[in-house]
Amino acid sequence: MATVIRLKRMGTKKKPFYRLVVTDSRRAVVGKYIEALGYYDPKKKPVLLNINEERVLEWLKKGAKPSDTVRSFFQREGILAKFKEKR
Repeated sequence: MATVIRLKRMGTKKKPFYRLVVTDSRRAVVGKYIEALGYYDPKKKPVLLNINEERVLEWLKKGAKPSDTVRSFFQREGILAKFKEKR
C-alpha cells in the first residue's frame, strides 16, 4: 500500500475548502482516508492554512508521499526543511 498526503475537496458548490489527508494512493479523491492532518481554505482572506506539523513529519518518516500542491504548502511552511534536517 502506497500512502500519499493530498487534498480532499469538501464544502458546497462554489464554496470549496480542502482537508489535508493521508490516504491510500489507489483510493478516489473523495473516498475514505486514514487521517486528517489539517485544512486549507482558499476563499478566506487571507488564505487559511492549518497543518498539524508533528503528524505530517511522522507520516513522511513512514514513507508517505505528498502531492505536488501539498509539497508546495510544506515548503512554504518550512516542514520539508525540518524533515530533511532530521534525516
